[in-house]
Amino acid sequence: MTRNKINIIKLTLIIFLGVLLFVLNLFLGSVTIPFTELMDVIFKSRGDQTISTIVYDYRLPQAITSLLAGAALSVSGLLMQTLFRNPLADPSMLGISSGAGLGVALTILFTGILGGEALSSFGLWSDLGVSIAAFIGATLVLFIILGFSSRIKNMTTLIIIGLMISYLSGSITDILKFFSLKEDIHAFVIWGMGTFSAVGTTKLTFFSVTIIIGLLLSLFLSKNLNILLLGDVYAENLGLNVKRNNFAIILISGYLTAIVTAYCGPIAFLGLAIPHLTRFIFKTSDHKLLTPATMLIGMVVSLLCNLIARVPGFDGNLPINAVTAFIGAPVVIWVILRKR
Repeated sequence: MTRNKINIIKLTLIIFLGVLLFVLNLFLGSVTIPFTELMDVIFKSRGDQTISTIVYDYRLPQAITSLLAGAALSVSGLLMQTLFRNPLADPSMLGISSGAGLGVALTILFTGILGGEALSSFGLWSDLGVSIAAFIGATLVLFIILGFSSRIKNMTTLIIIGLMISYLSGSITDILKFFSLKEDIHAFVIWGMGTFSAVGTTKLTFFSVTIIIGLLLSLFLSKNLNILLLGDVYAENLGLNVKRNNFAIILISGYLTAIVTAYCGPIAFLGLAIPHLTRFIFKTSDHKLLTPATMLIGMVVSLLCNLIARVPGFDGNLPINAVTAFIGAPVVIWVILRKR
């Protein structure tokens, strides 16, 4: 059997597993929905109104958010690892997630300091304000990094700048925490744990469209990413504008990270672990296969994490970062030992 046929079989199995997990996300949770009633609600537009509300207002948006966020972060991690030739690179490396965190800290914590009232008491406006603040913070850091990338050729220097931005953002956040209300600190900590349930029906369309645009743009980079693996000198000899290409990679990766972090919080380990898992499964470094496969495996793992976080049969959700770390950390340890 040829390699292409083997890869097609692998992709088919991954898609099947993704569909299965997506369906499980719809009828497993604190309230288990019988499969027949779930089918009635989805395909026949009838059934219990309570079940319909649970599916369409909560579980379906959460499942869609989960698979899109998983794909976005996984591809973003793949782009970073290829750009920096570093197996331990991830979407947070350039400080974009920290920028989002600073934006949220300024909104949640600083509002309480000035007004003397916790932002969480404002209901819907607090959720909307947090998403907007996170996106603005992440976008500002992204533009700062893009500005440096147009002037700095050394990628290691760019990593150091990203780390310094992270430290600076963390420092300002810690100062705000010191003077903040307990309710605001609690809200900020909860945001930092990550969740796929914050998007909901009201923001799902915008979130989905923006993520899909970023994923499609990343597919167009596949050829250039393959050339980049040969090294900058060979890439330039082949006619690739390395500086412009690096700028595009950082822009798309940062864009995807900013959107996901703004709506779901800083989700850890997916961007770091999934690209390695994909390389191990498909035994290739060809980004024409690696990029879409990374998206699919990112979707599958993210749906699995979301299902585990809901702990079927129990009330409440586990923090999504607790689950992604539990799955992703062993993969990272394996990569370190394998790469020596």
